[in-house]
Amino acid sequence: MTDSNLQPRIMSKPQIKVPATYMRGGTSKGVFFNLNDLPESAQVAGKSRDNLLLRVIGSPDPYAKQIDGMGGATSSTSKTVIVSKSDSLDHDVDYLFGQVSIDKAFVDWGGNCGNLSAAVGPFAIHSGLIDPDSVPNDGIVSVRIWQVNIEKTIIVHVPICNGQVQEMGDFSLDGVTFPAAEIQVDFMDPADSNGSMFPTGNLIDDLNVPNVGVLNATLINAGIPTIFIDAHSIGYQGTELQDDINNNPEALAMFELIRSHGALKMGLINDIEQAKLSQHTPKVAFVSKPKNHQSSSGKPIAEKDVDVLVRALSMGKLHHAMMGTAAVAIASAACVPGTLVNLAAGGDVKESVTFGHPSGSLKVGAKASQKAQSWMVEKAVMSRSARILMEGWVRVPADTCELNDSEMAD
Repeated sequence: MTDSNLQPRIMSKPQIKVPATYMRGGTSKGVFFNLNDLPESAQVAGKSRDNLLLRVIGSPDPYAKQIDGMGGATSSTSKTVIVSKSDSLDHDVDYLFGQVSIDKAFVDWGGNCGNLSAAVGPFAIHSGLIDPDSVPNDGIVSVRIWQVNIEKTIIVHVPICNGQVQEMGDFSLDGVTFPAAEIQVDFMDPADSNGSMFPTGNLIDDLNVPNVGVLNATLINAGIPTIFIDAHSIGYQGTELQDDINNNPEALAMFELIRSHGALKMGLINDIEQAKLSQHTPKVAFVSKPKNHQSSSGKPIAEKDVDVLVRALSMGKLHHAMMGTAAVAIASAACVPGTLVNLAAGGDVKESVTFGHPSGSLKVGAKASQKAQSWMVEKAVMSRSARILMEGWVRVPADTCELNDSEMAD
């Protein structure tokens, strides 16, 4: 029944619509934009762009559900990507990644998403950012990507079938329900270009964490700044699943203490309070030697099938699988003899490692070399998959960012 006394509220302006593509890449998914499709005020870094992306994803949300947006209320699904044609002759496209906080009005531009990196190549081809003449009828297109956040090169090898990006295939990735086409991703020279891959100069450090103690830690800046600690030193086995950590507020508080004090020791911040300004970096991961256990899907993981077990936290919660950038850090650390990751994987020189994570396992490769008492990695390699989930427009209130009338939805 309609109450004639109730009148609909008339908004001064309708919603605006922005062309967008919703994609899965690896074990993450996010909203992808062509830079030129964004409202003019959001085509440059700043408050307008941040406000737009926050509203698209549905943040900040005190309910931590992101019901009124495209986000999935996890670190793996609260992501945005902006791609543009590169001005560099050495690269095809520029890729900018924004990690959107769930409960805070904050977009973290401080790092990369390795999983979504796999989707940037296919998106660039679908969006016409790659010269169609360079796309074969069948074969592989190697898309050279400039990762703007970390100023690194990523090469994504995209399979092509009948002139189109091949999305379907029989490649299975633990943490992803359905198989898809395999995409090789090369992270070139993944270590920090402005300093040592090991910022303290040590392969293992003593990390003094108040209320926790002194922990052995490998602090590495490759792929993304990461703090590796031994699982047993903090009372874990290395076989834990999400609920074992994420349902324990004391555990989460401990990991945040480790993260903030590790960031200080790595020189990423000048004081502990600054750690609150960047939830995306550094990552915290704990490692252990292989053990027989079950993944989150109930799949048995045999001790003999993996070299090392790794669990990692992202945006304050244990990740359901493994962040792609953290996988690069794992590969890099595992291939340097004497790190905690390398020792847990059995020691010795390695060029690849298969690590167990909550959803299963993943093989990653890297080749490390030592020059002038510092270590470097030429590239880290892993296989992922990617798929378009939806394409069209996202809609946001017109007052989200500064817009002209011509940019409003029809």
